[in-house]
Formats: sequence, structure tokens, C-alpha cells
Amino acid sequence: MWKLLFWNKKNLTLTIPLAMVLGILYGYYINASGFRQLILPVTLMMVYPMMVTIELKKILSRCDLRLQLTTQAINFILLPLIGFLLGRLFFPDSPYLALGLLLIALLPTSGMTITWTSLSGGDLNTAVKMSVFGLILGALLVPLYSKIFLGSSVPIPAGKIIFQIMIVIFMPLILGQLTRFLLVRSTGEEKFNKKLKPKFGLFSSFAVVVMIFLSTALKAKSIVANPGQLLEMIGPLVLFYFSGYLIATILGRPMGRKRAVTMVFGSAVRNLSVALAIAVTVFPEKGSGMALIIALAYIVQVQTAVWYSNLVPRIFREDKSPLYGMVTKEKGQD
Repeated sequence: MWKLLFWNKKNLTLTIPLAMVLGILYGYYINASGFRQLILPVTLMMVYPMMVTIELKKILSRCDLRLQLTTQAINFILLPLIGFLLGRLFFPDSPYLALGLLLIALLPTSGMTITWTSLSGGDLNTAVKMSVFGLILGALLVPLYSKIFLGSSVPIPAGKIIFQIMIVIFMPLILGQLTRFLLVRSTGEEKFNKKLKPKFGLFSSFAVVVMIFLSTALKAKSIVANPGQLLEMIGPLVLFYFSGYLIATILGRPMGRKRAVTMVFGSAVRNLSVALAIAVTVFPEKGSGMALIIALAYIVQVQTAVWYSNLVPRIFREDKSPLYGMVTKEKGQD
């Protein structure tokens, strides 16, 4: 079982499209309406393991204030604005797709933020802080930003969004931290970090694939009726991620390679698991459509992270450290 889960995490660029194809086939030929009852359990399975891996005590250590403030300004000012403008430009008649893109833009950092930061020679402790700050700030700002940007074209149930965020983010966060405390207490921190912690990420990645299968199956008939819609989503996603990497690289470069790399992966990489969870739980009818663009974002995000990691030695030529080898095998996503 562990080999299968590990293979899945390493090959999300393969398993996610496969899950989408299987979901379309299943939903087109078989009634998938019963899958709606599985959305919340799979959502919790997707988010909870990620919360176990977060080490909250690290946010209390000394903080690089300039780096954190600049990164969060990118995360909650520049990228949401870019996501909104791209949604308006590419999806003028599909407000729920625009909202899906906005959710991607509003929720920064994931478990892979830390992984890619480490692989590319960034500051690991700072990346952990960014992940926690970004998750909490994003959860708090999603209702407000959604109302401001798309409230006129999409009925935004702010109260329901807040309630669902409590269920799919803060409840798993509390339970995840309790689980972490009990495991560290019983096994020791060193054993937990080396043997147990990596396994939680495997479950989260598997749940992502299951969620994409469920969401695609629920939307299968409309996808078959309009297959070109999937292709229309790729363009704005590529532009969004390109903008994220470019902005973070330009603003981070004067701070030095290590901090710049940390800023790049603390902003360009988005928390797609939480975005997907909010989409399918807050908008049960339209959420399956929003989930499609988020599912495609997984593919774009993983591939662009691989490319950027391989370009780090060229972008920051002053560092010739052997740390910067090829990392194409280190694919994956939370």
C-alpha cells in the first residue's frame, strides 16, 4: 500500500489526468449523484493529514519580517488581483470558473512549498512560517475577497463560507496538531519527523486524486457536452503561474538567493487542496465545475515548480552549490 501511495504522490501529473478521465467515463455512463455524500469525508481526508505535518511552534521563532511582509503582499494583494483580472478576461460568461481561479489566487502555500524550498536551497524555517501565515490569512480573507471581487456576479454565501472554512480548515488544524502532539509524545520528535510525518502527505495526495475523480464524475455530462472548456482553462492558469514566479523572482532577487527562493515558493505555489475543499463544500451544485479548473491547476503547478527548481542555478548564477541538481524526479503536490 505504501508503495502505491508513494508512487501516486510522485506521479500526480499522471494520476490526476487519469482520475479526470476515469471520472468523466464513470459519470457519463453511470449515475454519480451519490458521490455528493462522499465530498465532505474525502475533503477532511485531504486536509487533515496536511495539518499534522505543520509545526506551529516554529512560527513563534524569530521572523524575517521584510521577507514575510513582501511575500504576503504578493499573496494577498498582487496575485488575487491577477487572478480576478484573468477570470474576468477569460471567463466573462462563466462566473463560477472565475471564482475557482480566484480561490486558487487567494490561498497560498502548501506542503509542497516547504518541499520545493528545501530542494532549491531556500530557508526551510521561513517557509514553514509562510505556510502557516498564508493558510490562516487566506482562510480569513476568502469570504471578504470573494464578496468584493465577485459578489456582483456570483451569490457569495459569506456565512456559509466561514462555517465551511471552520470545518475544512480550522477543525482539521486543531485535530492535526493534537495528533502531532500525541505522536511526538509517544514516538519522539526525531522518529516522527523521519518515519511518520512523510506518510501523512501520501494520504493527502491520494485524497486529492479521489476528490478530483468524484468532482469530475459529478460534472461528466457537461464536460462531454463542452470538451473545449478544459482547453480554455489552461491559458489563464499558465498566465497566472507565470506571473507568480516572475513577480516573486523580481521582488526577491535583491534579498539574495536563499530568501528569494523562499519567497518564490511561498507565493507561486498555491494551496490547491484547501481551494478544492472550499469549492466542493461551499458550492455543492457549482463546486464540481469550479473543481475542474483547480484540478488542472494541480498539473500546471507541479510542472512549473519542477521547471523553476531546475532553473534556480541559472537565475541565481552567483551560487554554484551542488545542492542545485536536477530535481525532476521530485515531483508531487499536497
